Amino acid sequence: MTDPVLRLEGLRKAYGGLLVTDAVSLDVRAGEIHALIGPNGAGKTTLIGQVAGTLRPDAGRVLLDGRDITGLAVARRARLGLVRSFQMIAVLPGFTVLENVALAVQAKHGSSFRLFRPVARESGLNRAAMVALDQVGLAARATARAGTLAHGEKRQLELAIALAQSPRLLLLDEPLAGTGTEEAERLVGLLGALKGGPAVLLVEHDMDAVFALADRITVLALGRVIASGPPAAIRADPAVRAAYLGEAADAC
Repeated sequence: MTDPVLRLEGLRKAYGGLLVTDAVSLDVRAGEIHALIGPNGAGKTTLIGQVAGTLRPDAGRVLLDGRDITGLAVARRARLGLVRSFQMIAVLPGFTVLENVALAVQAKHGSSFRLFRPVARESGLNRAAMVALDQVGLAARATARAGTLAHGEKRQLELAIALAQSPRLLLLDEPLAGTGTEEAERLVGLLGALKGGPAVLLVEHDMDAVFALADRITVLALGRVIASGPPAAIRADPAVRAAYLGEAADAC
Protein backbone atom coordinates (compact mmCIF):
# COMPACT_ATOMS: atom_id res chain seq x y z
CA MET A 1 0.00 0.00 0.00
CA THR A 2 1.40 3.41 -0.94
CA ASP A 3 1.95 6.14 1.61
CA PRO A 4 -0.97 8.55 2.07
CA VAL A 5 -0.54 11.98 0.52
CA LEU A 6 -0.88 13.56 3.98
CA ARG A 7 -0.12 12.00 7.33
CA LEU A 8 -0.42 13.75 10.68
CA GLU A 9 1.33 12.04 13.56
CA GLY A 10 0.51 13.06 17.13
CA LEU A 11 0.15 16.79 16.53
CA ARG A 12 -0.04 18.85 19.70
CA LYS A 13 -0.55 22.59 20.10
CA ALA A 14 -1.13 24.52 23.32
CA TYR A 15 -1.56 28.18 24.17
CA GLY A 16 -0.47 28.54 27.76
CA GLY A 17 -2.55 26.04 29.70
CA LEU A 18 -5.07 25.59 26.90
CA LEU A 19 -4.46 22.42 24.88
CA VAL A 20 -6.01 23.09 21.45
CA THR A 21 -4.60 20.15 19.46
CA ASP A 22 -4.24 17.01 21.55
CA ALA A 23 -2.23 14.18 19.92
CA VAL A 24 -4.10 14.36 16.59
CA SER A 25 -3.24 11.70 14.00
CA LEU A 26 -4.97 11.19 10.65
CA ASP A 27 -4.15 10.60 7.00
CA VAL A 28 -5.54 11.65 3.63
CA ARG A 29 -5.18 9.18 0.78
CA ALA A 30 -4.64 9.89 -2.88
CA GLY A 31 -7.84 10.78 -4.73
CA GLU A 32 -10.09 10.98 -1.67
CA ILE A 33 -12.01 13.73 0.08
CA HIS A 34 -11.40 13.52 3.82
CA ALA A 35 -13.66 15.81 5.85
CA LEU A 36 -12.69 17.30 9.21
CA ILE A 37 -15.68 18.28 11.34
CA GLY A 38 -16.40 19.26 14.91
CA PRO A 39 -18.20 21.85 17.01
CA ASN A 40 -16.94 25.41 17.35
CA GLY A 41 -13.82 25.40 19.51
CA ALA A 42 -12.92 21.83 18.55
CA GLY A 43 -9.53 22.93 17.18
CA LYS A 44 -10.18 22.57 13.43
CA THR A 45 -8.69 25.94 12.45
CA THR A 46 -5.62 25.39 14.61
CA LEU A 47 -5.08 21.96 13.09
CA ILE A 48 -5.42 23.29 9.53
CA GLY A 49 -2.92 26.01 10.38
CA GLN A 50 -0.40 23.36 11.42
CA VAL A 51 -0.94 21.46 8.18
CA ALA A 52 -0.64 24.62 6.07
CA GLY A 53 2.44 25.88 7.92
CA THR A 54 1.03 29.05 9.46
CA LEU A 55 1.32 27.44 12.91
CA ARG A 56 4.14 25.30 14.27
CA PRO A 57 3.04 22.31 16.37
CA ASP A 58 4.56 21.86 19.80
CA ALA A 59 4.95 18.15 19.08
CA GLY A 60 4.23 15.65 16.32
CA ARG A 61 4.88 15.58 12.58
CA VAL A 62 3.26 16.60 9.30
CA LEU A 63 4.24 14.42 6.34
CA LEU A 64 3.46 15.10 2.67
CA ASP A 65 4.04 12.15 0.36
CA GLY A 66 6.14 10.60 3.11
CA ARG A 67 8.34 13.69 3.51
CA ASP A 68 8.50 15.44 6.87
CA ILE A 69 7.41 19.05 6.22
CA THR A 70 6.78 20.01 9.85
CA GLY A 71 9.48 22.68 9.80
CA LEU A 72 8.86 24.02 6.29
CA ALA A 73 7.44 27.48 5.60
CA VAL A 74 4.12 28.00 3.80
CA ALA A 75 5.80 28.84 0.48
CA ARG A 76 7.95 25.69 0.57
CA ARG A 77 4.88 23.57 1.25
CA ALA A 78 3.08 25.22 -1.65
CA ARG A 79 5.92 24.38 -4.00
CA LEU A 80 5.61 20.75 -2.90
CA GLY A 81 1.93 20.78 -3.81
CA LEU A 82 0.10 21.72 -0.60
CA VAL A 83 -2.49 24.37 -1.56
CA ARG A 84 -4.96 26.04 0.82
CA SER A 85 -8.18 27.98 0.31
CA PHE A 86 -9.59 30.16 3.07
CA GLN A 87 -12.96 30.89 4.70
CA MET A 88 -12.70 34.49 3.48
CA ILE A 89 -12.72 34.95 -0.27
CA ALA A 90 -9.27 35.95 -1.53
CA VAL A 91 -9.30 37.10 -5.15
CA LEU A 92 -7.94 40.25 -6.82
CA PRO A 93 -11.15 42.16 -7.60
CA GLY A 94 -9.61 44.58 -10.12
CA PHE A 95 -8.10 41.82 -12.22
CA THR A 96 -10.02 39.66 -14.65
CA VAL A 97 -11.03 36.13 -13.80
CA LEU A 98 -8.40 34.87 -16.25
CA GLU A 99 -5.66 37.07 -14.78
CA ASN A 100 -6.40 35.81 -11.25
CA VAL A 101 -5.87 32.22 -12.33
CA ALA A 102 -2.90 33.04 -14.59
CA LEU A 103 -1.12 34.57 -11.60
CA ALA A 104 -1.56 31.29 -9.74
CA VAL A 105 -0.07 29.39 -12.68
CA GLN A 106 2.87 31.79 -12.72
CA ALA A 107 3.42 31.44 -8.98
CA LYS A 108 3.54 27.66 -9.30
CA HIS A 109 5.62 27.28 -12.46
CA GLY A 110 7.32 30.62 -13.05
CA SER A 111 7.23 32.59 -16.31
CA SER A 112 7.78 36.03 -17.76
CA PHE A 113 4.37 37.15 -16.46
CA ARG A 114 4.21 40.77 -15.32
CA LEU A 115 1.21 42.35 -13.65
CA PHE A 116 0.96 45.24 -16.07
CA ARG A 117 1.66 43.45 -19.34
CA PRO A 118 -1.34 42.63 -21.56
CA VAL A 119 -2.70 39.22 -20.65
CA ALA A 120 -2.97 38.31 -24.33
CA ARG A 121 0.83 38.11 -24.55
CA GLU A 122 1.00 35.34 -21.96
CA SER A 123 -0.46 32.51 -24.02
CA GLY A 124 1.15 29.72 -22.00
CA LEU A 125 -0.24 30.99 -18.72
CA ASN A 126 -3.61 31.67 -20.25
CA ARG A 127 -3.96 28.17 -21.69
CA ALA A 128 -3.29 26.59 -18.31
CA ALA A 129 -5.59 29.11 -16.60
CA MET A 130 -8.40 28.40 -19.06
CA VAL A 131 -8.14 24.68 -18.35
CA ALA A 132 -8.74 25.40 -14.65
CA LEU A 133 -11.58 27.82 -15.40
CA ASP A 134 -13.25 25.28 -17.64
CA GLN A 135 -12.92 22.70 -14.88
CA VAL A 136 -14.96 24.89 -12.50
CA GLY A 137 -17.44 26.17 -15.09
CA LEU A 138 -16.11 29.73 -15.35
CA ALA A 139 -14.58 29.72 -18.83
CA ALA A 140 -17.34 32.00 -20.15
CA ARG A 141 -16.51 34.57 -17.43
CA ALA A 142 -12.77 34.73 -18.18
CA THR A 143 -12.75 38.39 -19.22
CA ALA A 144 -14.98 39.63 -16.39
CA ARG A 145 -13.48 41.55 -13.49
CA ALA A 146 -13.29 39.28 -10.46
CA GLY A 147 -14.94 41.95 -8.32
CA THR A 148 -18.12 41.75 -10.40
CA LEU A 149 -18.68 38.03 -9.79
CA ALA A 150 -21.46 36.73 -7.59
CA HIS A 151 -20.39 35.21 -4.27
CA GLY A 152 -20.71 31.64 -5.51
CA GLU A 153 -18.75 32.47 -8.66
CA LYS A 154 -15.96 33.89 -6.51
CA ARG A 155 -15.86 30.57 -4.68
CA GLN A 156 -15.59 28.83 -8.05
CA LEU A 157 -12.75 31.19 -8.98
CA GLU A 158 -10.91 30.37 -5.76
CA LEU A 159 -11.20 26.70 -6.61
CA ALA A 160 -9.82 27.37 -10.10
CA ILE A 161 -6.90 29.29 -8.57
CA ALA A 162 -6.16 26.33 -6.30
CA LEU A 163 -6.42 23.77 -9.10
CA ALA A 164 -4.16 25.85 -11.37
CA GLN A 165 -1.33 25.25 -8.89
CA SER A 166 -1.35 21.50 -9.62
CA PRO A 167 -1.95 20.53 -5.98
CA ARG A 168 -1.06 17.20 -4.46
CA LEU A 169 -3.19 18.15 -1.44
CA LEU A 170 -6.00 20.71 -1.28
CA LEU A 171 -6.92 22.19 2.09
CA LEU A 172 -10.44 23.53 1.65
CA ASP A 173 -11.50 25.68 4.61
CA GLU A 174 -15.30 26.09 4.55
CA PRO A 175 -15.65 26.45 0.77
CA LEU A 176 -19.44 26.78 1.07
CA ALA A 177 -19.34 29.66 3.57
CA GLY A 178 -21.79 32.40 2.65
CA THR A 179 -23.30 30.58 -0.33
CA GLY A 180 -27.00 30.24 -1.07
CA THR A 181 -28.73 26.95 -1.77
CA GLU A 182 -28.19 26.94 -5.53
CA GLU A 183 -24.59 28.15 -5.22
CA ALA A 184 -23.87 25.48 -2.61
CA GLU A 185 -25.34 22.73 -4.79
CA ARG A 186 -23.19 23.85 -7.72
CA LEU A 187 -20.04 23.89 -5.57
CA VAL A 188 -20.81 20.47 -4.10
CA GLY A 189 -21.03 19.14 -7.65
CA LEU A 190 -17.69 20.71 -8.55
CA LEU A 191 -16.01 19.37 -5.42
CA GLY A 192 -17.44 15.92 -5.99
CA ALA A 193 -15.88 15.93 -9.45
CA LEU A 194 -12.45 16.28 -7.79
CA LYS A 195 -12.57 12.71 -6.48
CA GLY A 196 -9.78 10.74 -8.04
CA GLY A 197 -7.74 13.93 -8.49
CA PRO A 198 -5.82 15.77 -5.77
CA ALA A 199 -6.26 14.57 -2.22
CA VAL A 200 -8.61 16.89 -0.33
CA LEU A 201 -8.82 17.75 3.37
CA LEU A 202 -12.17 19.50 3.74
CA VAL A 203 -13.32 21.60 6.70
CA GLU A 204 -17.03 22.35 6.37
CA HIS A 205 -20.00 23.06 8.65
CA ASP A 206 -22.64 22.08 6.09
CA MET A 207 -23.32 18.50 7.12
CA ASP A 208 -25.39 17.71 4.04
CA ALA A 209 -22.36 18.63 1.92
CA VAL A 210 -19.95 16.71 4.16
CA PHE A 211 -21.93 13.48 4.00
CA ALA A 212 -22.47 13.89 0.27
CA LEU A 213 -18.78 14.47 -0.50
CA ALA A 214 -16.57 12.73 2.02
CA ASP A 215 -15.00 9.32 1.54
CA ARG A 216 -13.92 9.47 5.19
CA ILE A 217 -14.66 11.83 8.06
CA THR A 218 -12.60 12.69 11.12
CA VAL A 219 -14.39 14.30 14.08
CA LEU A 220 -12.62 16.61 16.51
CA ALA A 221 -13.90 17.59 19.95
CA LEU A 222 -11.88 19.63 22.44
CA GLY A 223 -8.78 19.14 20.29
CA ARG A 224 -8.94 15.35 20.17
CA VAL A 225 -10.03 12.89 17.50
CA ILE A 226 -13.15 11.17 18.81
CA ALA A 227 -14.01 9.24 15.65
CA SER A 228 -12.70 8.64 12.14
CA GLY A 229 -14.13 6.50 9.38
CA PRO A 230 -16.60 6.30 6.49
CA PRO A 231 -19.69 8.53 6.61
CA ALA A 232 -22.10 5.76 7.61
CA ALA A 233 -19.99 4.85 10.64
CA ILE A 234 -19.65 8.49 11.68
CA ARG A 235 -23.39 9.10 11.34
CA ALA A 236 -24.11 6.14 13.63
CA ASP A 237 -21.35 6.77 16.20
CA PRO A 238 -22.93 7.60 19.60
CA ALA A 239 -19.90 9.65 20.71
CA VAL A 240 -20.18 11.81 17.59
CA ARG A 241 -23.90 12.29 18.14
CA ALA A 242 -23.31 13.34 21.72
CA ALA A 243 -20.46 15.71 20.94
CA TYR A 244 -21.58 17.25 17.69
CA LEU A 245 -24.20 15.90 15.32
CA GLY A 246 -27.04 15.26 17.73
CA GLU A 247 -30.41 15.12 16.12
CA ALA A 248 -28.99 16.66 12.92
CA ALA A 249 -27.45 13.28 12.12
CA ASP A 250 -30.90 11.91 11.43
CA ALA A 251 -31.37 14.43 8.65
CA CYS A 252 -28.10 13.62 6.89
